[in-house]
Amino acid sequence: MRSLLSCYCIVVSMLSIGTAVARDDAPAIVAQGKVLTDAGNCASCHTADASKPFAGGRKIETPFGAIYSPNLTPDRDTGIGAWSDDDFYRAMHDGIAPDGSRYYPAFPYPYFTRMTRADVLAIKAYLATLPAIRNTRPAMTLRWPLNHRIVMRGWNALFFKPGTFALDPTQSAEWNRGAYLVNGPGHCGACHTPKNAFGADRANRPLEGGAVDGWYAPRLDAAARSGLKTWRIADIVDYLKSGRSAKSHAAGPMAEVVSNSTSKLSDADIQAIATYLKSLPARSPEPEVIAPTPAQMAVGEKAYRETCSACHELDGEGSPGVFPPLPRNSNLMAPDPSSIIRIVLDGADSVVTAQFPNPANMPAYSAKMSDDEIAAAITYMRNAWGSAASAVSPERVRAARRPPRGRQP
Repeated sequence: MRSLLSCYCIVVSMLSIGTAVARDDAPAIVAQGKVLTDAGNCASCHTADASKPFAGGRKIETPFGAIYSPNLTPDRDTGIGAWSDDDFYRAMHDGIAPDGSRYYPAFPYPYFTRMTRADVLAIKAYLATLPAIRNTRPAMTLRWPLNHRIVMRGWNALFFKPGTFALDPTQSAEWNRGAYLVNGPGHCGACHTPKNAFGADRANRPLEGGAVDGWYAPRLDAAARSGLKTWRIADIVDYLKSGRSAKSHAAGPMAEVVSNSTSKLSDADIQAIATYLKSLPARSPEPEVIAPTPAQMAVGEKAYRETCSACHELDGEGSPGVFPPLPRNSNLMAPDPSSIIRIVLDGADSVVTAQFPNPANMPAYSAKMSDDEIAAAITYMRNAWGSAASAVSPERVRAARRPPRGRQP
């Protein structure tokens, strides 16, 4: 009897020690979960109402129709409060909901699958600390047959390969950390990798730029004109930390990413991301540039001098930290001019961060300039001061005046 009692006491003591250890580790796990949640920019897609963070319901347009983001708060009925650890990991790693249905890749599980189970559960631990908010999202409006989730079985078979990130022993710890963040929680390729007709990444063209929400996410490899070849690691760090660098300023969807995600990361993680991106070679050649005629450049220079030079200066250099530089700006020279067209039409606000607490604003010119004037000014900016990019047509500007497809506020 005494032996049984001793064994019982030992077992109870071991269980108690295990519980104490778990409690001691809990704050660190939650903190790590917040880091990864920030890295994944989860708040942006899963917040429709700023007073209800992470409660979902944000409309996300796709080429196939609209879906609405789910509730990530610990509400047991409309959120993830009733999910087990296995439920959450299966969703992130395999793209499968607790009821067995398949998620759509607008939820970037093809990237989250690379995360370790410990990191996935750290995110769950952080989300569990949020206030529970009851919020039922609207029904999706995807076109047939994609409105039937069973179709995703075929999509997954063709385009999805689950698997956790594997360290590259030939690279540094910093490089591996950057690769993990970019290709896992950061899911950078969800925007910066071109897609095929089925909405899947073109696997042979990673981070070579892609169209998203009426904008163009530029190349993140070493392409000479439209990539990061001329960017220093310090330029990338500045851009991710503050949304402003000596090379370009963030606007559109990327401004939201900087505001809600990258500006919140540690200096070490941002440095790791920059180190990884600067190591990427340019796999595919850039499209051939069809140079504008001298007459087009003359018309464009006139429009630029009259409308743009007051802020960006005659030499295009702008003002450091306030108005972005234009010469050899890789975003400006992107093969798809959608982003600069959107900025000129709609205006842009600079990202406000701790490093740059004062906002800078570019006004909208959609009502002040004609399609011909905007096309001419953009063509000039894309080809002056040593830059080179194909001319922009008035028809392209006219098409962009239509309300862009994309996430709704």
